[in-house]
Amino acid sequence: MLFRLSNVTKTYGPITALRQLSVEVPAGAVGLLGPNGAGKTTLIRTLLGLINIDSGAGEVLGLDIRTRSLDIRQRVGFMPEDECLFPSVPGVGFVAYAGELCGMTPTDAMQRAHEVLNYIGLDEARYRRVESYSTGMKQRLKLAAAIVHDPKLLILDEPTNGMDPAGRQEMIELARDLAHGKGMSLLFSSHLLPDVEAVCDHVIVMGRGALLAQGNIQEMKQAHPRSFDVRLKGDPDAFLSRLRAAGGDAKAHEETLRVELPEGQTPDLLWRLAAELGDQIRHLRPHRSSLEDVFLEAVGPK
Repeated sequence: MLFRLSNVTKTYGPITALRQLSVEVPAGAVGLLGPNGAGKTTLIRTLLGLINIDSGAGEVLGLDIRTRSLDIRQRVGFMPEDECLFPSVPGVGFVAYAGELCGMTPTDAMQRAHEVLNYIGLDEARYRRVESYSTGMKQRLKLAAAIVHDPKLLILDEPTNGMDPAGRQEMIELARDLAHGKGMSLLFSSHLLPDVEAVCDHVIVMGRGALLAQGNIQEMKQAHPRSFDVRLKGDPDAFLSRLRAAGGDAKAHEETLRVELPEGQTPDLLWRLAAELGDQIRHLRPHRSSLEDVFLEAVGPK
């Protein structure tokens, strides 16, 4: 078990950031989703022992969040969303200092800093001052500092924030390699759902300080047995008219029609209607919920 919380409540004056939150999260790559104000940042600070909770209990890597916060931080890597770099410090010095903060000796921390900078692709910039780094380089440097002590759990808070497409892809590939190649557990918090889906196997969705949904991403993206995505060569209006006359329906979705078959019908109906109209079906596949569908269903009006 990666972490477990039981009835955790945290308030800031009149604002309840976490509301009787109970959740158990397995080891692996876990996405953390939720709209602004959902409580994601407070959850991360709670796991790291950076704030005191009002009530409830919890464990991270089997360590109590109330009494073992320092031990937790020595075993957890954290890449914050905000810039946390020291000016006038070379990249390798910043990463080595992060290692020393986690209990490594100066010699071991410096050796490990060189290793992780090679891994993330900043080997040629290691002696440059951090203020000269680009946004993408700064993000990767924060990642290096978070993994320098080889943590059991790596918490990434908006790791691709502000990056160009190439840098974003590099960060995704690094996170995916850490999780699936190096066997490191991740908590990946991001508002970019494709990034979460590219890296994570499991997801938790929060809203208003509570758990709204949780599970394996592929299992949550359930199939819809009567719903199909169809790309048609021909007159979509005539096809839609025939489909509705038969008891079905459809709506435009990007470059395809999202078709809902009548009760008891199979996709053979679609082929038959297209043939009657002289149209061609160029693409036909069952519709499955996307991670965006799962997210919107979880946070939508109840």
